[in-house]
This record gives sequence, C-alpha cells and structure tokens, in this order.
Amino acid sequence: MPRIITDKCIKCKGCASVCPVQCIHEGAKQLYIDPAKCIDCGACQYECPVGAIYPHTDESSKAFAEANKEGVKNNPKA
Repeated sequence: MPRIITDKCIKCKGCASVCPVQCIHEGAKQLYIDPAKCIDCGACQYECPVGAIYPHTDESSKAFAEANKEGVKNNPKA
C-alpha cells in the first residue's frame, strides 16, 4: 500500500481527479486508496488540501492502513 488516506479527509475529491490509475474511491466516511491499484506516484498527496494523504511508511499513517483496505473492500464500486 503506497499511500494512505487518514481521517483528516473531508471528501473534497480533488485527489481522486488527479489519480492516473483511478485507485481512490469514496467510502461511507471518507475517501480510500485501493492498495492493489496505487502506483505510488504521489499526485494525490500533493493535491490534498488538508494534508490527509501520507506514504504508507509514515509512522503517523500506519493506523489508517487497515481502514483503507477495509474501505476499499466494503465499497462495491471499487
């Protein structure tokens, strides 16, 4: 999982529009990154206006890795 969206996400969807592989999906509470599709280009991280996206190796984002996986798994449109 190259990038993770944390709970700072406000569903602005700007990050999804710049994703070249369409790996960002809307969940019930926030947007989620599909770890199987993400190519780790970083475009979403730089587009996010609230700084909700981090590399999966960032200590502050590790708690959200499972939430991203579950968010994508529970989204039938993903």
